[in-house]
Amino acid sequence: MKMILKQIVLLLAGLMLTVNAHAAADSYRFLHVTIDTPWAIFIFLLAFIMIPFVLMAMLYWHFAFKKSKEEAVSSSAVSQPPTDNPSE
Repeated sequence: MKMILKQIVLLLAGLMLTVNAHAAADSYRFLHVTIDTPWAIFIFLLAFIMIPFVLMAMLYWHFAFKKSKEEAVSSSAVSQPPTDNPSE
């Protein structure tokens, strides 16, 4: 009985190992790897690297103009002479 159990376990282990070897040999066909694949990966990763820099430039540009407008408004308010009588 023990001998039959050992044979079954060895047979199942051998079958599982051959299935994994077949899947590994076929992985390139499954993924459709071609000569264009490295370029596609490069462009994909380049976008993730460049998006934060583009966003930083846009935010800097937005807030730089906003700050200059506030300075222009505050400088025009300062240049007016204060009045002693608020009813005028």
